[in-house]
Amino acid sequence: MRILVVEDEKKVSNFIKKGLEEERYAVDNAYDGESGLYMAEVNEYDLVVLDLMIPKIDGLEVLKRIRGNRNNVPILVLTAKDTVEDIVKGLDAGCDDYLTKPFEFLEFLARIRALLRREKTDKEPILKIADLTLSLVTHKVMRKGKEVELTGKEYALLEYFMRNPDKVLTRTMISEHVWDYDFDSMTNVVDVYVNYLRRKIDKGFEPKLIQTIRGVGYIMKRV
Repeated sequence: MRILVVEDEKKVSNFIKKGLEEERYAVDNAYDGESGLYMAEVNEYDLVVLDLMIPKIDGLEVLKRIRGNRNNVPILVLTAKDTVEDIVKGLDAGCDDYLTKPFEFLEFLARIRALLRREKTDKEPILKIADLTLSLVTHKVMRKGKEVELTGKEYALLEYFMRNPDKVLTRTMISEHVWDYDFDSMTNVVDVYVNYLRRKIDKGFEPKLIQTIRGVGYIMKRV
């Protein structure tokens, strides 16, 4: 899943990015409100983490503009502004959750998981296609009752496929969602990781779930 972090303090932003990537999320960073608003509107994100005290366009205005453009992406405000009035303003402007600094990273992750479950799975924490299952809570992947061990990127790739069954996913779509904003989509990394994933979830199993659409990309078909 892909997350945008809009935070002007680079030390904090990089800390959040590193921690989220360790949890198998793809993360983009924006360091001011102008670039954050632009990235939120031109890219597809599963969640936005937004500081309020950022340069160029303040976070509250970014929040209002995102909602004004009918973008319903879940937004977690992460800020040092901790008065009741500030919290009310953020919630009234359209944020889905509000966390004040300093914060515990475990609580931060729990809030993100809760928002993503609420938005994407209607509180259903298991994705299932044929006899393949993926738990969004434990990150456990099973095929025909056998656990499949995946790396972080393999898991992120599989989750993207399973959230988009019967849909042709181009290499650009995959690279933008599973990797980050600066990923070079001209490399063959996507094909390499799809092959890694196939060996783990398709080799030795029937039916084969991941199929190649020659010259376009890949598709995971429901059976």
